[in-house]
Amino acid sequence: MASESSENTGGETTDLALKILVAGGFGVGKTTLVGAVSEIRPLRTEEALSQAGSTVDDTGGVDKKTTTTVAMDFGRITIRSGLSLYLFGTPGQDRFWFLWDELSQGALGAVVLADTRRLVDCFPAVDYFEHRRIPFVVAVNCFAGARTYGAHEVSRALDLERGTPVVLCDARDRDSGKEVLVRLVEYAGRMHTARLLDSVG
Repeated sequence: MASESSENTGGETTDLALKILVAGGFGVGKTTLVGAVSEIRPLRTEEALSQAGSTVDDTGGVDKKTTTTVAMDFGRITIRSGLSLYLFGTPGQDRFWFLWDELSQGALGAVVLADTRRLVDCFPAVDYFEHRRIPFVVAVNCFAGARTYGAHEVSRALDLERGTPVVLCDARDRDSGKEVLVRLVEYAGRMHTARLLDSVG
């Protein structure tokens, strides 16, 4: 987490900037979500899918995907006056997971995007954040033509720890994406407060 000060006519105020990761499997919509909610032109590190990568990238269910994130996506959104979120979209393929440790440093929490057609693809992200005790929400990206499942069904299928939020969203829609981020900030805030109280109790 980071904070920065700014002065206005009413005196000095502190603007809070929080770091959020957007993770999930290959082709689940991470770049789309960051781009949809970002109020600045998002930084993207996408490369065209190559023949060489076809042996390691599973494009089943995302046959029309032509590019992939090779480092990260970056965007920023202001949730309310004095509170901004810096969004870091992680690469989805196994061979880029070494970047996750760097990206997760100082993160308030994470959004794990899920596609019910390829739900198993988000297991590594769920395991990663659970083991590191980084608060996260699972956001089910509702693709056209995909069977609809309720939040409880997804939670049970992923064997999530009790209380981990599951929300349905459309990664292309700014308002939908913003609602996911608000849920994450609220949940992460409760988790961090509870841990702080436990540590002094």
